[in-house]
Parts: sequence; structure tokens; C-alpha cells
Amino acid sequence: MATETATKWVIDPMHSEVQFKVKHLVISTVSGFFKSFSGELLTDNDDFENAEIDFKLDIDSIDTNQTQRDEHLKSPEFFDAAQYPHISFKSTSFTKTDDEEYELKGDLTIKDQTKPVTLAVEFGGSATDFYGNTKAGFEISGKINRKDFGLTWDGVTEAGSIVVGEDIKLLINIQFTKQA
Repeated sequence: MATETATKWVIDPMHSEVQFKVKHLVISTVSGFFKSFSGELLTDNDDFENAEIDFKLDIDSIDTNQTQRDEHLKSPEFFDAAQYPHISFKSTSFTKTDDEEYELKGDLTIKDQTKPVTLAVEFGGSATDFYGNTKAGFEISGKINRKDFGLTWDGVTEAGSIVVGEDIKLLINIQFTKQA
């Protein structure tokens, strides 16, 4: 993509959220959010086909609504936020599969381990806000295996139940603001 002709869009964090879900004891789901993140999208056209996407979130902003669990997730047993403070994503392709749907492929890096991932994207549309800014909304979903990224801590109860599932569901709602 020729950067001099590309249109830059940046994430509006006030109208975006990054959520994850994981099974607990294999019987229920625990949800959490990352509260601090940033990213941009570069595109040569209005339908976002072949856009380039860069995204980064701060591990220290994790919030599962339970402080003790959040601290454990930040510890070396999980994300090791002191040594690896960010999770990053860089797209390798963004392909339109339907009128409002895309397939997003890219490299996800967690704890210095980079793996390719494929995510489903639904384009929610674009609109102009009260201040004349053009906004575009996307819902991104997918699933990763935490162990692929070095998140290998396993707890087992006395009865033999697994404490934390391996599959992590991602649900990301992003609103981008077009830059002048």
C-alpha cells in the first residue's frame, strides 16, 4: 500500500472495547476486558478491502471484575506484564467475504510468541458524528488457544476439574475515526 495515498483511521477508545471469555472449571464462562489499547487502519479505498491494521493493548489494563484474579493474570504464571507489557497484532490480509463481512488474518504476539490468527469481522457501517468526524465501526470475533502463546498455567481441583480452559474467545468492538 502506498502510504502517501492511504487514508489513516485511528481507534476511538471511548467507543471501543476489547473483551475475552474463557471457561472456568469447564462449567461456566469468565469474561474480562482490556481497558487500554490503541491502533490504526490504513486503507486505499472506501470498502476497507486490503486495509493494513496495527493494534496494541496494555496487559496492565486487564479487568475481570476481580482484583486478585487480575493480579494473577498479570503475573509470570500468565501474561508476565512486567516483562511483556503489551499484546500486539499486525494484519497480513483483510479480505471482503460478503457485503458487510471480512476475514482478518494477521500475526498476534503474546509474551514474545507470534502466531498467525484468523478473525471474523463484521462491518457495522460508517457515519459522521456531531463534530463532522467520519467514523467506521467493526465487530471482530475469533478464538485462540492460550497455550499456543505461552500461557500454560494449569490448575486442577482436588476432584480433577480443570480450572481454566485453553480456548479464549475474543470479541472486539472497534470504532475508527478517519484522519484528515
